[in-house]
Amino acid sequence: MKTYTTVRLTKSLIEKAEPQEEPYYLWDNKLPGFGCRIYPTGKKSYILSYRNEMGIQKRPVLGRFGISTLDDAREKACEWLILIATGCDPQENRIEERKRPSVKDFAESYITDYALIKKKPSSVRSDRSNLRLHVLPAIGYLRIDRVTRSHVQQLHNSMRNTPGAANHVLSLLSKIMNLAEKWGVRPDFSNPCRHIEKYKKKKLGRYIKPEEFKRLGETLRVIELEAIPMRSVDGAARIRMVQAIRLLILTGSRLGEILSLKWQYIDFINKVIMLPDSKTGKKIIYLSDAAISILNTITPLEGNSYVLPGRNGKGHLNRMGHLWLRIRREAEIEDLRLHDLRHGFASVGVCMGESLPIVGQLLGHTQAQTTARYAHLATTPMLTAANRIADRISQNLQPD
Repeated sequence: MKTYTTVRLTKSLIEKAEPQEEPYYLWDNKLPGFGCRIYPTGKKSYILSYRNEMGIQKRPVLGRFGISTLDDAREKACEWLILIATGCDPQENRIEERKRPSVKDFAESYITDYALIKKKPSSVRSDRSNLRLHVLPAIGYLRIDRVTRSHVQQLHNSMRNTPGAANHVLSLLSKIMNLAEKWGVRPDFSNPCRHIEKYKKKKLGRYIKPEEFKRLGETLRVIELEAIPMRSVDGAARIRMVQAIRLLILTGSRLGEILSLKWQYIDFINKVIMLPDSKTGKKIIYLSDAAISILNTITPLEGNSYVLPGRNGKGHLNRMGHLWLRIRREAEIEDLRLHDLRHGFASVGVCMGESLPIVGQLLGHTQAQTTARYAHLATTPMLTAANRIADRISQNLQPD
């Protein structure tokens, strides 16, 4: 094997080096261990020869001649020699880096090892959808530790026409990057989502005026009267939908909380619903006399534990958009969403002078778990407040 040891390694020298039957090396006489390997095929690679702390000889490739420049290879060799002097093994570090997962692979680990364990099924479905539709097509091919703020900003900008979805994707990606740091595949404090501003949220929903409550109440009564003589599956389902809407109006609950309500959650004696789970965890819904009255009109269906069974008697009621569209049209409140009924409950309470903490507790806002711990101490004032609000709404629902 032919080796040059006393030459200053130059581009010209490397270009003139002819391939031989066996690989051979051209060593630089200025930078220890730096050289160029010449292969029988004619390929030429920059290398660095060194021994690690264990005394093992290594000769990793720093770049390929013709693709990497000699100056770049020499600079990289200098950086590696500094690391070697401190006890590091740059080649091992590079091998470990190459083992780091892509965003696509890490996203799968995020779902299986975090989301499915820590998050609600609906949130997991949302995460899967955002990953499939937005994150992976944009940056799924990148190594998780190579994602920069520029990559994230470009993704966020590309979703500017759907600002709400863009903000959700940014939050999801930020969580994934935090976990990447925690699990050791990104350096600490390297989250590329930092300092990227979310789009301002558009204020959705509105308050319900007293005259709108009256029109809503009249429309609900008309639909009930139509459904009663129908004596059919459709008629029974329509009545249950009206009952659901009335419970939404009188409790300020979320739609899913009412539609999936089970009889076992209701404590008629203490006039509360004890939800084992909700958007904010365990939750107490305080039942006014008006709400209790609605529940008392509902006959439990044998073999079904839901308060509002589905159309075929199985599961629970889940589709009522078509009826709500009709109600909105006939009550002349076409811009009102079902979720706005929750806002309506809150606004009536605030306008009547109820404190914000009381109204917030009735709605189960953010601190629901903390509230639930000592809710039994405040049951009486909570029921009083619920009754006052529901009574006022009931009056508004009545015809003049």
